Amino acid sequence: MHMSDALLSPTVGGALWAGTIGTIVYCARKLKEKMDEKMIPLMGVLGAFIFAGQMINFTIPGTGSSGHIGGGMLLAILLGPYSAFLVIASVLMVQALFFADGGLLALGANIWNLGIYPCFIAYPLIYRTIVRQKISPRRITIATILSVVIGLQLGALSVVLETKMSGITELPLSTFLLLMQPIHLAIGLIEGFATAGIVIYVRTLRPDIVEDLEGVKALSSSGSLKKVLVVMAVLAVITGSAFSWFASTYPDGLEWSIEKIYGKPEISEKENPIKKSLSKLQEKTAVLPDYSFPSKGEEEAKPSWPAVDPGTSFAGFIGGIMVLVLIFIFGIGIKYIRKHKEKT
Repeated sequence: MHMSDALLSPTVGGALWAGTIGTIVYCARKLKEKMDEKMIPLMGVLGAFIFAGQMINFTIPGTGSSGHIGGGMLLAILLGPYSAFLVIASVLMVQALFFADGGLLALGANIWNLGIYPCFIAYPLIYRTIVRQKISPRRITIATILSVVIGLQLGALSVVLETKMSGITELPLSTFLLLMQPIHLAIGLIEGFATAGIVIYVRTLRPDIVEDLEGVKALSSSGSLKKVLVVMAVLAVITGSAFSWFASTYPDGLEWSIEKIYGKPEISEKENPIKKSLSKLQEKTAVLPDYSFPSKGEEEAKPSWPAVDPGTSFAGFIGGIMVLVLIFIFGIGIKYIRKHKEKT
């Protein structure tokens, strides 16, 4: 559900950038007050796992479409909403800057659509409300699936409304809406079951991570976090380096919806100096565009499955490292600001 710059006007894209930056600052302030420093490694490996997971599109049977995990709900459950938002923002920043996945103008919108709704609406109002009464695998499963579905439905709705408000495409509102919502319902159900399974597994290793329902989580001193970190790190490496070969070749839910209307999955961008400048910047920063080594002018091959590609494996591995490093920079920065404030 990564939006391209072709769908957004600079005004709408800029407004969502402002809202996203404001939310990042708000989350950093919340974490600065009482962040448990032991959570930083967990934030890093989960961010790397979400990066790898988003590389794998799974086919939606009978539709000719595909989807990938959003990851916001998994992060919110395991990290709390404030840490989760910073992690999903880090993942999407790395994707846009170094892999040309989603436009730079649309980056604020993509962080908003994939981060705000699971972290600050679905998690506190649905997941936490259901699970707080009695934490059990059954309640976790129900709450997770409902939360993922609603978060993704709100994100898909936002894509439609942001596109409409931009007014630079001819996508009809009602048709676009009727295509986007059902396909993302199917994607949400699959992601919901997968998320619930991971959450329940993590609970068997470290119950406190899942059972702490506060906005800013604190790890108990009992038990080791090492096994959780190792398992998630291994999953991130395997997923990004090998499982990514088996990603569906079908267009994702957003591309599929556009293709149903236009006959092709992408919309030609209208000339705009801001978009042109951002596009040139992205061409310079995107060292592995489309998660592979840059082509050298050869004719583009038809998509194959499985797509065994060393470039994809390298992109999955190095992208996870980039996300890990960026999150550590966030965490160390917050830690430094808090200690500096305590001294003064």
